[in-house]
Amino acid sequence: MTPPLLPYGDRALLAEFDDIAEVIAWSDALRAAEVDEVDDVVPAARTVLVVGRSGVDQAALARRLQAVEPVAGADEGRIAPPTVEIPVRYDGPDLADVAELTGLSQREVVRAHTQTPWRVAFGGFAPGFAYLGGGDSALRVARRDEARTTVPAGSVGLAGEFSGIYPRSSPGGWQLIGTTDEVLWDLDRDPPALLMPGCVVRFTEEQ
Repeated sequence: MTPPLLPYGDRALLAEFDDIAEVIAWSDALRAAEVDEVDDVVPAARTVLVVGRSGVDQAALARRLQAVEPVAGADEGRIAPPTVEIPVRYDGPDLADVAELTGLSQREVVRAHTQTPWRVAFGGFAPGFAYLGGGDSALRVARRDEARTTVPAGSVGLAGEFSGIYPRSSPGGWQLIGTTDEVLWDLDRDPPALLMPGCVVRFTEEQ
C-alpha cells in the first residue's frame, strides 16, 4: 500500500488513506521503520502528516515513505504497544438508544465494547481526548441528532467508527454509554495524556 503523498509546507508530507484501519497500519509500519529523516508522525482520521527533520529533502523523504509497507505480523519480534485498561460503569444515558440503533441488547453492547481491543488512532478535540478505532464494527452509530451543551468528564461514548472518553466537561454529541473515573489528562503526569497514539485500550466492566 503506497498512499498518495502531498507536499505540506517545506519539510512535511501528507499521506492519504481510505479508512482508519489503513491509517493505523501504516502509522505502525512507519514508526517501526524508524526512518531517520522523520521528526514527527501525526495521524488523523484519513491522513497521516509526516514531518521531516529540519533541512530534509522532501523528494528523498517521499521515496523513503513509499518503501514503508504494512505487512501481516509486522509486530512480531518487536515491542508490543502499551495496553491501558479502562474500567467503565455502563450507565450512560444513551445506552438504550445505542442498543436500539445497533439491534443489540444493552448487555450485548457492553460485551461488544469490552471484548474487542481498541487502538488509539489519534488525539484531538480537547487535551487528552483520544479517538479509538478498531473496535467491534457492530457498534458503529451516528452522533446524536442534537448535541448536549454539557457532557461530564469521564463519559465514555461512541460516534461513527470511534469510541472515546471525554477528558473534561464540555459540549458533545457522542452517544454516551458509560462513565469512568480514569483521569485522561494530568499536567503533573509525564506525558499528561493517559492515551497516546498507537497504544491499545481495553475496556472492562466495573461492577
